[in-house]
Amino acid sequence: MCTKLVLLTRPPPNREILTEKGFFYITNIGLSQGDIDLQFAIAKAFFELPEEERLRHRAPLEDGSYNGYRPLGALNLFPGMQDTLEFYSIFKFIPQSERSHPDLIKRYSAEIERFSRFMHENVSFKLLRILATMLELPEDQFVDGNRYEDECDSSIRYMLYHARSQEENKTFDDVYFRGHTDKGTMTFLFQQPIAALQVQQAKDEDWEYLKIPAGSVAVNIADTLQFLTNGYLKSGFHRVIAPPKDQAHLDRLGLLYFVRPTAKLKWKSLDSPFLQKEGYGKATTQNDQDVSGLDWWRAGVKVRTGANYISSAASTI
Repeated sequence: MCTKLVLLTRPPPNREILTEKGFFYITNIGLSQGDIDLQFAIAKAFFELPEEERLRHRAPLEDGSYNGYRPLGALNLFPGMQDTLEFYSIFKFIPQSERSHPDLIKRYSAEIERFSRFMHENVSFKLLRILATMLELPEDQFVDGNRYEDECDSSIRYMLYHARSQEENKTFDDVYFRGHTDKGTMTFLFQQPIAALQVQQAKDEDWEYLKIPAGSVAVNIADTLQFLTNGYLKSGFHRVIAPPKDQAHLDRLGLLYFVRPTAKLKWKSLDSPFLQKEGYGKATTQNDQDVSGLDWWRAGVKVRTGANYISSAASTI
């Protein structure tokens, strides 16, 4: 389903992965397996903290921010069932994002900041420049709306899906989180051993497992890039289901990095000779808004707080 793309400063060889699938793999990103394993270890240790301690650092969800701890069962996924997901988001290490953290996070703040900055400024910026060049836009067109020093909700996320009973899985058709796209700019997913994430290329096609090869990172194009390019770049559609029977009893620990639009990104779609040639030139300003990418993103978080996700065909996170 996903295509492997070695991270180089040249256009990818197969545009179909960007315009139809929305997911691809990258390798050689410049972090060691030890760097990645340390982040998983921090994540595991965080979720082993007493619940009372985790709740002391609850994110201000009502204000449209995931900065901090999002408790287990914060959303209703189906009538009668809250989600089995909890996560801790650590926003960028800039003054606008400062907040309280558990001692565990403070202890490893230097390592977390290094990881955060590397994923944001080394890995995502290379990809964003490749995409801009391919679309015949200024090289820093996307980078300028996602700078590390500018306010936004980009973050490392430590995520834990708790296992459900066989009866619960059957009741809810094995769905842990229904089909959705991500609202940000792009998402990076790191390999972990439990199969649960599935992707769907088109509405009526079968779901396929996203199997991240060893040494690779999965990249998910998200809604911001789809909007800015008038739909040329596709936001990858995915869901989380119950793991296979031999893994169904296991909790699923995840490590992700989210790139979100900043307060300096104008929520107005773009145009270029390439997009025009491909039939995706800007034909209308109807969907443009006089808001920043950050405001657009946070408004979406506010709407989702307490929402029942099963009420519509798709959602975004």
